[in-house]
Amino acid sequence: MDTESRFGHETPVVGMVHLPALPGAPRYDREAGRERVHEIARRDAARLAEGGVDAVMVENFGDAPFYPDDVPKHVVAEMTALARVVREAAGLPTGVNVLRNDAAAAVSAAAAAGGAFARVNVHTGARVADQGILQGRAHETARLRERVDADVALLADVDVKHSAPLADEAYEAESLAESTERGLADGIVVSGQRTGRATAMEDVREAVERRDRLGTGTPVFVGSGVTAETVAELLSVADGAIVGTALKQGGETGAPVDVGRVERLVAAADEAR
Repeated sequence: MDTESRFGHETPVVGMVHLPALPGAPRYDREAGRERVHEIARRDAARLAEGGVDAVMVENFGDAPFYPDDVPKHVVAEMTALARVVREAAGLPTGVNVLRNDAAAAVSAAAAAGGAFARVNVHTGARVADQGILQGRAHETARLRERVDADVALLADVDVKHSAPLADEAYEAESLAESTERGLADGIVVSGQRTGRATAMEDVREAVERRDRLGTGTPVFVGSGVTAETVAELLSVADGAIVGTALKQGGETGAPVDVGRVERLVAAADEAR
């Protein structure tokens, strides 16, 4: 995958739009209604663009507890509408992640909204999480993309946060190869153990080294815990970063995007790219 043509930069910084609870979720604010959700999405997308990120990704962060792998149709509809809101507000390449692991919904919403990429938390293999066992459906996701003629790149997590492996370490060491060579993922995401938790530099190096041994050229993204203090070092090795918490007011994941924080992190990233 050519990151520059897909994300607007050879080593992109992707800013997160963490949505509040959508209609149907336990924490949905009925009094404020859908318009408030759209306002938040529009506001954060515009602030991320103003701060200088290269791309944005929208995620149904507020919908906990999450469906494991098949969200209701109304969630797909809401995510499609919001992905378009985010893309138009930011004017940047836009991605979709449908939690917890509905790759079909993410690809479909991104394609319908004119998005450029989708994140899949478990693309191959299986993991255990608070939703139970999450199973990769690369065979379905790759075929869906072809069937609906979706020009949507797939970013697949390896050892995804908020989960633990079901397989032994020998298989886990091969998960990057499985995702790229057999799962046909276009990019790999390496993250820490939880949202906002730092991704270990040694994990990033290991993923890049394994990618290089495979000779696939698949970009490796850092998927959590990136800050203005660490982004330059991380991007000296990785091919991109997905950033959410560090760009929010007070460093709180659910808070509004802070333009100043975005500007500082992008400026720091520019030192390494």
